[in-house]
Amino acid sequence: VNQISGDSYLDAYVESHGTPAKSDREYTEPYPFPPSQPGYQYGPPKYAYGPPVAPVHKYKLKKLSNYGPPVPVYAPSAPAYGPPAPVYGAPHGMLGLLDKFKIKLDLFTLGKILLKIVLFKKTVSFIAILCLLLFLPSLKHKVDDAIPDNDKMCVPEELLELCQQMSQQETKSAAKIVCIPARDRLECIEKIKRHVADFGTVDPEDMYIAAKTAEENFAVFEEIRTKEEPEAEFRYEAVAVIHKDLDINGIEGLKGLNSCHTGVGRNVGYKIPLTKLKQKGIIGSLNEPDLSPRENELKAFSTLFNKACIVGKWSPDPKINLNWKKTYSNLCALCEHPDVCDYPDNFSGYDGALRCLAHNGGQVAWTKVIYVRKFFGVNGTRVPVTGPPCRWAARPWQGYMANADVVKTVDELRRKIENLDTVGSKSHAPWLEKVLEINDKSVPKANKVISPGDYLDKANYTDVIERDYGPPFKTVRFCVTTQAEMEKCRGLSKSAFSRNIRPRFDCIQEKDVHDCMKTIRDNGADIITLDGGLVDKAQRDYNLVPIVAEQYGKLGGSYYAVAVVRKGSKFNSFADLKGAKSCHTGIGRTAGYNAPLYTLIKQNLIQKTDCPYAKAISNFFAESCLPGAKDARHGLSEADSGKLCKLCAGDVDKNDASTKCNFDATEAYSGYTGAFRCLVQGGGDVAFVKHVTVPGNTDGKNTESWAVNLKSQDYELLCPNGGRAPVDQYETCNLAHAPPHMVVTSHSKSEGEVDEIRNALISASTQYSKRPDLFKLFGSFDGKKDLLFKDSATGLISISGESEIQKEYAKVLAVVNGCA
Repeated sequence: VNQISGDSYLDAYVESHGTPAKSDREYTEPYPFPPSQPGYQYGPPKYAYGPPVAPVHKYKLKKLSNYGPPVPVYAPSAPAYGPPAPVYGAPHGMLGLLDKFKIKLDLFTLGKILLKIVLFKKTVSFIAILCLLLFLPSLKHKVDDAIPDNDKMCVPEELLELCQQMSQQETKSAAKIVCIPARDRLECIEKIKRHVADFGTVDPEDMYIAAKTAEENFAVFEEIRTKEEPEAEFRYEAVAVIHKDLDINGIEGLKGLNSCHTGVGRNVGYKIPLTKLKQKGIIGSLNEPDLSPRENELKAFSTLFNKACIVGKWSPDPKINLNWKKTYSNLCALCEHPDVCDYPDNFSGYDGALRCLAHNGGQVAWTKVIYVRKFFGVNGTRVPVTGPPCRWAARPWQGYMANADVVKTVDELRRKIENLDTVGSKSHAPWLEKVLEINDKSVPKANKVISPGDYLDKANYTDVIERDYGPPFKTVRFCVTTQAEMEKCRGLSKSAFSRNIRPRFDCIQEKDVHDCMKTIRDNGADIITLDGGLVDKAQRDYNLVPIVAEQYGKLGGSYYAVAVVRKGSKFNSFADLKGAKSCHTGIGRTAGYNAPLYTLIKQNLIQKTDCPYAKAISNFFAESCLPGAKDARHGLSEADSGKLCKLCAGDVDKNDASTKCNFDATEAYSGYTGAFRCLVQGGGDVAFVKHVTVPGNTDGKNTESWAVNLKSQDYELLCPNGGRAPVDQYETCNLAHAPPHMVVTSHSKSEGEVDEIRNALISASTQYSKRPDLFKLFGSFDGKKDLLFKDSATGLISISGESEIQKEYAKVLAVVNGCA
């Protein structure tokens, strides 16, 4: 049969012969070949009986030919790869029967047509969606080219507000920086490593930490150079300058000369010559066991040179500083004021060292390239100023360090920094200098992307940071009692070592403070910070001695122990506290135990004979949280310790009740902040804390969920003489004027060993009290309170002997230790 051309299946149907029906039989028997294809029919042809009547097209008459019965085929037909040709007509004997189904077939065929249309539309929609998904990555790439990604800059939390101001700046490239807060620079390095942040501002010392952490994760991609030397490879290069006519042929000739330096502890005038002269064998041993690392250095310089000028604080401890300057006085002989040997001095600094060389009898000066006209190289040769400098070492530039992923799109990030520099410079924005470390004398400069370790090595600066003189390698071993405290101690060790604080800090963990005191006594550790009450115990029971004390801002080395109640409470005297619920810092501690116990005894609310006093406290109060009371060494019954631990909660952040009533920070209600939290949310009626506890945790000072909405005006001090007072009236409403927390060490240590411990601690205090953005030594640490030092501490000072406050506090201790 011939196929009739038409516009649809309906046309084909209408144009079939005589009876307008189309045979739609399918051959369903198995057939070996060809393979089945969806939508096509294979098998023997269908037969039409009787001559067909020529159909009349609805548009015009079609001429048809070759009608009649086909020749039977007794073999498989050739496969049809396409829609089967329509078969017109029906078996001769079935015309009447099929005519009865005409209407039904009309509806059935129409339904098939509609179904095919719907399926066609669905298929088109699916293909469109598939294409969109396939091309989406390339579309996103084009969008990203037009609107830059938001790079995440890590900043210490104290700079977050300034960083957010910077992030709102509009630049011509639509540059946007998202600010990621961190505790300090050390945590920023960790966040960049873990890809929580993309990049941050770093010093060479920070690069050193990154290189020792996981160098493959970091890259230095931009430097902060000076406008004075924008093309210089290094921030400055250390050189030795001599008189042209000085009779010297090599660095061995430096022995016995008069030497001019920039200042103690500085790079080009102290650390670099010290490091390189030691490597060349010009300086001898730097590890005499009886001397601290700093004194070893000073002795080496004093032995090498005839006279020198090395100004500055040789030790942060005034007593040690004075003693060293007397012992090694030749190192001050060339200074403007030899008896002072400190800043300001006309012969200190880069230019001062040259003045010392030119006008004050100096024979060699240690300074940087830009200040000199004649250079003296480390290989013992002389080099005129017209040639390249023969540097001893160099200090690299500050810069920006990113994780490895950011390096792939570093050019875009560089443009953002440069655009922000332009915007910030025009408006003199404070965030430019504080956040990006760019000022009116500096400019960002792209450098070849390089790992932090390689960046330091090309300047020979790794040697300068690592200069150490073992074996033996000296350390100051901090004893800690919790994992959180261990993490802070390790962070201190990393940061302090990179910042030239010696000896290196090490960390030893014990179960509790009593085990720590025992370990220090037995020389398994060196130091721990203790409350004044525990210092007394350390001295009496473990032969330890305090060497350094915390400082608390304007109050210096002391604080006040106070009792805090809610404003408007029913308590107006200590007698009213009988049967109340109490919150304490810890058993044996000053503000939380000794001071209130002393007050209760002095007011005869607890009798001197009511021993043990911890049991007497359990009888006086209905319920308490007295961290450490469950310790067997206190000899309390299970019932008494149960009452004293009733209000304690354990580690609420981890939902761990197993640490309930622990003496350390694993008990949420231990310490000053913990005792106040016990009053706020633990059911307590009174909290025994220090005078700064309430102000430090209210009025937005503490952003933790339990404290964020607290107001200082909602709390009052309960005065021991009766009545209540506002929280700022602690000088007239307190339980005791207490000595500070103190760092203790073994009494068996030599004076030199004690001095080097003091030097390391006070150097760290000086560095990080001024620059908490580098490392947060004081204050909460990762949400944990009172780790290594009390949160309220602002610094450390050297102590020796007993202060007036300690003498007064001794009277309190005499009473509370009356049962011992």
